[in-house]
Amino acid sequence: MRITSALVDPALIDLPWSTPLEEWPADHLVALPQGISRHVVRFVKLHGSVYAVKETRERIAEREYDLLRALERLDAPAVEAIAIVADRAGDLEPVLVTRHLQFSLPYRALFSHTLRPQTLERLLDALAALLVRLHLLGFFWGDCSLSNTLFRRDAGAFAAYLVDAETGALHPRLSNGQRDEDLEIARTNIFGEALDLQAAGLLHETVDPEQVSDEVVRRYETLWHELTFEQAVESDARRQMDRRIRRLNELGFDVEEVSMSVVEDHGERRVTMRPKVVDAGHHTRRLMRLTGLDAEENQARALLNDLDAYRAESDVPDEAQAAHRWLTEVFEPVNRAVPPALRGKLEPPELFVQVIEHRYKLSEQAGRDVGLAPAVQSFLADVLIHRPDEQAILGFDPED
Repeated sequence: MRITSALVDPALIDLPWSTPLEEWPADHLVALPQGISRHVVRFVKLHGSVYAVKETRERIAEREYDLLRALERLDAPAVEAIAIVADRAGDLEPVLVTRHLQFSLPYRALFSHTLRPQTLERLLDALAALLVRLHLLGFFWGDCSLSNTLFRRDAGAFAAYLVDAETGALHPRLSNGQRDEDLEIARTNIFGEALDLQAAGLLHETVDPEQVSDEVVRRYETLWHELTFEQAVESDARRQMDRRIRRLNELGFDVEEVSMSVVEDHGERRVTMRPKVVDAGHHTRRLMRLTGLDAEENQARALLNDLDAYRAESDVPDEAQAAHRWLTEVFEPVNRAVPPALRGKLEPPELFVQVIEHRYKLSEQAGRDVGLAPAVQSFLADVLIHRPDEQAILGFDPED
């Protein structure tokens, strides 16, 4: 047996590598939902971490491992590659080991339940945004599908992650033709999977498979245009530039630089500007810089809104000092209030966001601010205790 890894968990060595994955004993496995795969995939839990183990050919495993490592260096929304295990006894196929993304589910698992139209729209937005972010990095996926995507809750929306990169390729920049090809592959795959769900009676009767696949492409094209088009500036360039950057920040994208060109045409001066957009994270990075908390973009936005409100109420002029006090006096006490038996139901940032929303609803009903402490106790007793455990499987309400 040969293990290739940047950082090997010693416990990996003790797994039954001389046995085919499909015959692994149950005491090594964790039951988690997964999409359709052409390979045998198993989930194992070692020292509190869950790993996905996939049997494949060595060349494919090495290529996907290298691609996932490259995407990790670019801070792309993708799963983390851990190791390749090759030269297994009995000429068994090598395996690729990736870290399971906590609090996540395949899109297919969510589409297998009745969804409200608003929830479906948030899912399509997340998938379109994932494709845009990968394309901005120069990554050609080649096999975007519901089964190759994972989602996590993100403060009322969803964040999407690439989970299978074996058909991908990383380039300095994608051409329009490459992007169009990737979009067409996504459209075909999503349409086919939606038809499968429909044939199995797992797709809600109001969902049209063709419309779902077309809508992902439409949302992608809308977002791509917003992020990349050259904007004509007739006057007050500074204000228009600021408004454009703020609009992009609200979509969750940072602007690294802005290029401007000035053209004189028959005595008229025409100015165009185009922002250079980098990966998502305007709010995530600000939250990390101020508090050290790692959250999804919409979660970070909600947490920062609460932090800013706290800063205004406490009249602390220094942003860093206010952030430290908010973290120790507000955020951490809320999460410490959760009994140990309930801490696997929601990750800390999402729990805090839902507590904030619960406080708002209670205050609206009461006609006054009920306060944070009563809202926390009400949320624990009336909401959280009834939720499924999301540490292994991201639960959701059937009507959500």
